[in-house]
Amino acid sequence: MFLSEESDQFELPVHETGFTRQELEELLSFLESNEPVSPNSGSEVSTRAASFLEPNEPVSPNYGSEGSTRAVYSADERKKRRMISNRESAKRSRWRKKMHLENITEEVNRLSTENRQLKHRLSWVMNQYHIVWRENEVLRSESVALWAKLLDLHWSLATMQPR
Repeated sequence: MFLSEESDQFELPVHETGFTRQELEELLSFLESNEPVSPNSGSEVSTRAASFLEPNEPVSPNYGSEGSTRAVYSADERKKRRMISNRESAKRSRWRKKMHLENITEEVNRLSTENRQLKHRLSWVMNQYHIVWRENEVLRSESVALWAKLLDLHWSLATMQPR
């Protein structure tokens, strides 16, 4: 069978055509068998085929080729449809890219603002740290001086007292 080599490549349903793997195999078997097929034969596949037609396109009893339920388009029509599809896909891709760029730009702006605020806060904290550190150094030196005075007073009292 024609589909047997590529059957593992299809996802269920195949999104490009809207047909499931089983429906595609059925269609291909009709094409390979060269058996005459009446327009009313087949399952819901024949009703699904009408959705591929343009609104003004007539449905004939010999619609498709040998039981195929898909519309048969000329090479120019397929090329035109592919060009339109590609153009729409490119438009969606550009829109997604634009939205992604806008989201990234917003995030950059938000993070820049947050970074600026954090730098400001860090600067303030570092300034407070230096102020407190200087006060602590002054208090330490005063403490050392007071301990020295206290020790001198203690020795003075110890020498004044009679034994």
